[in-house]
Amino acid sequence: MRTGLFRTFAPIVLAATLSVTSCAAEDTEFAATATTTQHAAQDAGHARLNQLVGEWTAEKSTFVAGGTPDAPLITRDAVSRWSWIGETGGNFLCEEVTGVIGDRPYYRLGLLGYSPVDDRYEWSTFDSVTPLTMAYRGAKGTASNPDLSLPGEFTDPGITGPANVGKSIPMRTLIRLESPNRMVMELFFTPPGEPERLADRVVLTRRA
Repeated sequence: MRTGLFRTFAPIVLAATLSVTSCAAEDTEFAATATTTQHAAQDAGHARLNQLVGEWTAEKSTFVAGGTPDAPLITRDAVSRWSWIGETGGNFLCEEVTGVIGDRPYYRLGLLGYSPVDDRYEWSTFDSVTPLTMAYRGAKGTASNPDLSLPGEFTDPGITGPANVGKSIPMRTLIRLESPNRMVMELFFTPPGEPERLADRVVLTRRA
């Protein structure tokens, strides 16, 4: 199943990468200008995300899609890069993660935004493991909570087991902004008839 997921998703990853070329391709001068000019008028919800901008070392543990709770797939040297997308007026942050999990290259593209009308955070990811968009939205009025808890739902291609192929699986991303130099991102799945379980954990440490 894991090999099939990688083969299926390869062209989707390429398309997502090409369609968001500004995400990591902004030159230093442009990125600096975006930070100093666009952020001058930021609301509190967007300003809170400024601490994510930069380059991080990602220690990633995967408990599905080849990993298990007792024997997760682990990489300790992936790189996560976060930047504001200038073309959106600084409304959205882009994350790009590159590394190797097991014997396979790993890639993730993530878009994190804040909805002032709903006072909540919204998060979407595209990666080289899951052949579909993973989208999450926090509950209205939760943006000031210490941790970002963002629920969503996806149609299972077999990640949680063959019996769940085609079923809707509740999921949740939890982002803990522990300090300007460390944050933790956890992904939880709730398969039918089971309690919520940890599927993925990434510990991000700011690179010098």
